Amino acid sequence: MNIMDFNVKKLAADAGTFLSRAVQFTEEKLGQAEKTELDAHLENLLSKAECTKLWTEKIMKQTEVLLQPNPNARIEEFVYEKLDRKAPSRMNNPELLGQYMIDAGNEFGPGTAYGNALIKCGETQKRIGTADRELIQTSAINFLTPLRNFIEGDYKTITKERKLLQNKRLDLDAAKTRLKKAKVAEARAAIWAEEVTKSEQEVRITQSEFDRQAEITRLLLEGVSSTHAHHLRCLNDFVEAQMTYYAQCYQYMLDLQKQLGSFPSTFLSNNNQSSSTPVQSVSAPSVLASASASLTSVSNSIVTSGISELKSSSGSRKARVLYDYDAANSSELSLLADEVITVYSIPGMDSDWLMGERGNQKGKVPITYLELLN
Repeated sequence: MNIMDFNVKKLAADAGTFLSRAVQFTEEKLGQAEKTELDAHLENLLSKAECTKLWTEKIMKQTEVLLQPNPNARIEEFVYEKLDRKAPSRMNNPELLGQYMIDAGNEFGPGTAYGNALIKCGETQKRIGTADRELIQTSAINFLTPLRNFIEGDYKTITKERKLLQNKRLDLDAAKTRLKKAKVAEARAAIWAEEVTKSEQEVRITQSEFDRQAEITRLLLEGVSSTHAHHLRCLNDFVEAQMTYYAQCYQYMLDLQKQLGSFPSTFLSNNNQSSSTPVQSVSAPSVLASASASLTSVSNSIVTSGISELKSSSGSRKARVLYDYDAANSSELSLLADEVITVYSIPGMDSDWLMGERGNQKGKVPITYLELLN
């Protein structure tokens, strides 16, 4: 037999097998043929693998969106990855903003208040950009790559073996169908005995192949549990990378805030004035502190006045609650921010407290949590 004859026979056998599977599959769908069901444990493993694949894909894709919000940049990185080439290095958004701020600060003049602040902010933004790059790189290596390896490696192998299992099952059920038909024919004519024997042998062979493939598939599917354990370690690495990133960003911004708050009281102005003209500059923290102190003083005087009038009279007033308050014991009344209650004073009561009423509820309330209404 030459090679051509062998190939022709092999193609004919493959075609016959494919046709047999197609007929069996169609008859099963039409309810005209019996189907060998997988055992419950194997079905459960298959379901777990599909669930793992589905959620791994979703988590992986959304992590990519989180790390790189720009869809065009993600597509570009994907193309370069498939071409096995390194993507060109570009500034990320914090770095680009930082460079703009530094350039603007130099343009306005490093000796001016605004120019100096812009440069400091720009340098901080660039440091945040560097931290952002480190987060993306670390997360890609320790988190995204293992997830992608499961989807493109382990799960593809599982899918391939599962497809083989499906084919072996169709072969087995097709052999069972032929055996059943041969036995029916044998009952009518003795000449079919040889066909029955042949069909029984075919069933034994296909059953053996099916059982072997089922075992291979089961072993692969049971490995999904170890995949979960591996992905858990990767998830811890991802959380640690995020923690490091946010801690760095917080520290950078804290340092920047201190720098901006420690500017000297005078700067060279850049608002259409001569560079030799000194202009008084007050730092933002000192302005806020001063304003806060003034408001607190006014507020305290108003509240104190209103409380004094209420304590000296026997009447009651409406008061709006400023903040939530949880009662410490049964003698106090719990409060919710923005609700309005009735308050009044009792002789001999602590000066920091009033009696409050809300419907049938009554109890002591702290004065500092209230705003008396007219």
